[in-house]
Parts: sequence; C-alpha cells; structure tokens
Amino acid sequence: MSVAWWAWVAVMLVVAAMLAVDLFLHRDNHVIGFREAAVWSGVWIAAGVLFGAILWWWQGGEVAGTYFAGYLIEKALSIDNVFVFALIFTAFAVPATLQHKVLFWGVIGALAFRLAFIFVGVELLETFFWTAYVFGAFLVYTGYKMAFRHGEQTPPDRNPVVRLVRRVIPTDPRYHGGRFFVRTGGRRVATLLLVVLIAVEATDLVFAIDSVAAILAITTSTFIVWTANAFAILGLRSLYFCLAGLLRRFVHLHYGLAVLLAFAGVKLILSETPVGKLPIPLTLGVIVVAIAVSIVWSLIATRASGAATDGRMAREG
Repeated sequence: MSVAWWAWVAVMLVVAAMLAVDLFLHRDNHVIGFREAAVWSGVWIAAGVLFGAILWWWQGGEVAGTYFAGYLIEKALSIDNVFVFALIFTAFAVPATLQHKVLFWGVIGALAFRLAFIFVGVELLETFFWTAYVFGAFLVYTGYKMAFRHGEQTPPDRNPVVRLVRRVIPTDPRYHGGRFFVRTGGRRVATLLLVVLIAVEATDLVFAIDSVAAILAITTSTFIVWTANAFAILGLRSLYFCLAGLLRRFVHLHYGLAVLLAFAGVKLILSETPVGKLPIPLTLGVIVVAIAVSIVWSLIATRASGAATDGRMAREG
C-alpha cells in the first residue's frame, strides 16, 4: 500500500492535536480517577476505530482489516506495559499526581522510537527475505519467555540505562513537583522524575521491538504499522489508570499475549514459504480469542478477590 505524503502529514497533525488537548486538560497534574480514565479510554478507542473506518472508506476492507489486526495486537501487548509501569511507579514511589505526566512524555518518546523501528524493520524485510525467519524466530522465542518466564523482571532501579543516567547526569534523588530539572547549589540537576521517565522509555524500547515485529508479521506498510501503533499507544495512559487497580486479577493474561507473539512469529515465517500470508480474518480471530480466553480465565481464577477490588475502584471513580 503506497500512501501519499499528505496522508502522513494529516495523521501526524491529528496525533499532535490530540496530544496537545490531552496535555492542556491535564496541565494541573491531578490524580486520575477510574471514571476519568474510563472516559478517556473510550475517547482514544473511538479515535482508533474511527481511523479504521476512514481507512475502510478510503482504501477498502482488506487494508482496514490489516490496520485493525495490528491495532488489536498493539492494544493487547500494551496491557503488559501497564504491569511494568506499575512496577516502576511503585519502585520509585511516584506520587499519583505525577504519574500521568510521566506517561504523557513517555508516549511521545514511544511514538518517535517506534517510527524509527518500523522504517528499519520494513526495509530489512523488503531487502533481505531471510530477516522474516529471524524476526519470526525472535517472536516465537519471546512468546515462550512470556509464557514460562514472565515473572523474571529486572528491578527498575537496577536497569542499566537508569544506572548510567544517574552516573552521567547529576541527579537530585527527590521529586520537585512536575519538574524534570531544578537548579541547586548554582548548578542544574535532574530530578527523580526524569529518572522515572527514562526508566519508562527504556522499558518501552524493549516492548517496541516485540510489538513492531508482531505487526510487521501482518503487513509491511509503514503507514498502517505506525498508525496502528500510534492509535493504540495514545490510549496507553488511560489504560494504565483503568487497569492499575485490577492488574492482580489478570494472572493468566501473559499466556494469551504469548500465544499472540508466537502466532505472529509463525505467520511471519510462513509468509516466506509457499503457504504465503495467512488471511486477515484468521489473524483477527486468533487475536480476539487469545485475549478473551486469557482474560476470562484470569477473572474466573481470581473471582474471590475481584468483588472487593471492583468496589474500591468504583468508589475511587
């Protein structure tokens, strides 16, 4: 699918406008309650679905189906990001009033990094056919790790990038409101909030490799891959505040995500064999079934603790 330059410009302007509105409405660094997060999640999901509908009208059902498959994969994988964000915020004791700001700037960085990954990945897949086997094997292995070694995570404060930042940039180990830098003793130093932001960005780089490779298994159209990523990531902050209190109930979700990654890897490998690309309806079906089954399985397994958690979330909203 070849897309004119004006389509890229239009999407970039829409994304920038949505981010500007979000930043303006949350300029006071207030605590995001469940109800507000749910409303914003609905707004971001509606935006992603509306863009898919525009694609359907403009480019037809096959292109729109490809976009929705990529969007669903990215949306599903972003739930795992939420687990890690919760770990980072807990490890650094980030005040609830500052969490949205960290995630906002984290999303900006994620959009930029993923755009670079997408162009590099597409170029490799179109230039060297064997990279499909490499990416596919990587996704299958990542799926295996997610299914059987999901609990093995490096504490955020021991992240190599975070430790490097603390060595290179003078850092004040405290929060100073929503500021990333302050002046103390006549010199400019980073606050702990900047360290948290870098931890979030470093974590997303790892997730970006998985999610971009998974969507490239569906299509190598840079426009479709990036827009699917962008509209899914835009709702990541609201998703975090919606699910933060419910994360402990998703005990089996990682199995569903593992199935998605492994399926994407197999799909990518098969695309360079006589089997060819698997049909989009099959891809959409696998995504929906894998996530639905793992979520329902999780909720049933944690039903006993669910009522108390849901009641608390309702009161906070």
